Amino acid sequence: MSTERIGFIGLGNMGGRMTRRLVAAGHPVLGFDPVSGRAQAAGAAAAASVKDVVAGSDVVLLSLPDSSVIEPVVRGEDGVLAVGRPGQIVVDLSTAAPSSSIALHAELAARSIEFLDAGISGGADGAEKGTLTIMVGGSVAALEKIGWVLQPIAAKVVHMGAPGAGHTTKVLNNFLNGVSLAATAEVMLAAKQAGLDLDQVLDVINSSSGVNFATLNRFPHIVHGDYLEGGLTGALMTKDINLYVARLAELGVPSLQAAGPLAAFGLANGLGYRDQISNRVVDALGDLAGGIRLHGNGTTAR
Repeated sequence: MSTERIGFIGLGNMGGRMTRRLVAAGHPVLGFDPVSGRAQAAGAAAAASVKDVVAGSDVVLLSLPDSSVIEPVVRGEDGVLAVGRPGQIVVDLSTAAPSSSIALHAELAARSIEFLDAGISGGADGAEKGTLTIMVGGSVAALEKIGWVLQPIAAKVVHMGAPGAGHTTKVLNNFLNGVSLAATAEVMLAAKQAGLDLDQVLDVINSSSGVNFATLNRFPHIVHGDYLEGGLTGALMTKDINLYVARLAELGVPSLQAAGPLAAFGLANGLGYRDQISNRVVDALGDLAGGIRLHGNGTTAR
């Protein structure tokens, strides 16, 4: 087992689960989260600050909401740039703006600190089971050096290329995730109103050309009232789609398909589902259609 020390900043929905996987694999973790008690709940030794994690770790993992939080953690007065030392490796497992990640790569490299932008996919269930897919931008050598860190949390790790490549791949993937979820929600509500058996509809779609992640993995549960709580919220899904739109603008590629999911998740956020799992978009659309629900008696009085 490596003698290098692991630090983890951000121990919420995903970070806490990944930390528990690392601890279960026999790797002590020094963790920090502004919410009291999260480090202990994840099995980590609780640090008092970001500064303490950086000072006490050789590999620093980040799992934070977005670049507006990541940047102060790296650039702040007691952040990674101020406290870090040559040879450290920082792995950003957040969903972040690729342009920001590219800039952080350069700033940390000037201090001889490696930065890997490492988007993750697989949701809360994948984090719980250690079956995440991780897409990484940055140094191949740095990635190989921390393979032992990623092994307990990921079933698949792919080096995507230069700085920013990991987070670019992540926002592309998350956009398709948002499209399939919002579109499938509409289809299933229509199936409900048409009086179709929803399990049969999903069975047919899943052996036909409309099959997608939402039809395979989400709606077989949702139609029976299980929304798979604990995953990506509506607010974070909207953030991810906006990151996609911004990245495509930087690349000079039109983003004509973004309007639909932005409208759907924007509606859900406005109707009070913002902090609930993004799968609740089907209920928001159901509200707009007069209170339709896919499960139970099919209607609700909101």
